[in-house]
Amino acid sequence: MAEITASMVKALREETGQGMMECKKALQEAGGDVEAARDILRKKGLVKAEKKAERTTSEGLIGIKKLDGAAAMVEVRCETDFCARNDEFQAMVARLTDLAGEQDAGTFEATDAMKDAVQAALAKIGENMSFARGVKIAAPRIGTYLHHNKKVGVVIGVEGEVADETLADLCMHIAFADPMGITAEDVPAEMVEKERQFALEEAMNSGKPEEIAQKMVDGKMRKFIAARALIEQPFIRDDKKQVKDILGAAKVTAFARYAVGG
Repeated sequence: MAEITASMVKALREETGQGMMECKKALQEAGGDVEAARDILRKKGLVKAEKKAERTTSEGLIGIKKLDGAAAMVEVRCETDFCARNDEFQAMVARLTDLAGEQDAGTFEATDAMKDAVQAALAKIGENMSFARGVKIAAPRIGTYLHHNKKVGVVIGVEGEVADETLADLCMHIAFADPMGITAEDVPAEMVEKERQFALEEAMNSGKPEEIAQKMVDGKMRKFIAARALIEQPFIRDDKKQVKDILGAAKVTAFARYAVGG
């Protein structure tokens, strides 16, 4: 068996993030073979990860990567805000964000490289953590917004002439208004119908004539949809205007809003 030196243990610890004694035991078990010791630690790490996977992950960070004609966004979760502020965790999120930029447009699952990055951070930090979701949007004009605490992020794609300031304002609007879709047609039909039936029942119970009741329903439904469809929403910087007024001839092709745990 090869001699197990302090420098070998230290190097393995720095590489894997495992404890000094765990690294020494792994090297002893592997007969001084560093590669085999890495495998032993990795297997032990996977077992620990499976146990930790049962623990709730309600904290985390949003990462955004802006590219030429596109932007990618990921949500990565962990157990505590203390972990989310950890340099290792933040470096891992940055790595995942870079990898997200290499994906095709649309939503995507974690790649093997992303899973490996999460696993490596988990082994070093010791908290349950996971890649929650990811999206990439491609468009002629791209806007992004990441809240100062990195818990809310927005990516938007637009076709047509639109100022950089307007793009930034649209992103901030989406971050705070949280629309369900771009147009009224993007609001789920079953949700609209359920709300319509509720409004109709409420109007009829008020004792108003049917014609008046129907007008009341129509008015409530306009407000209901306007609160959920992006282009119909009152603009946060000027609520006398709707988002479609701010866009002018430009058109929103896609957007995504991520909030940690949302």
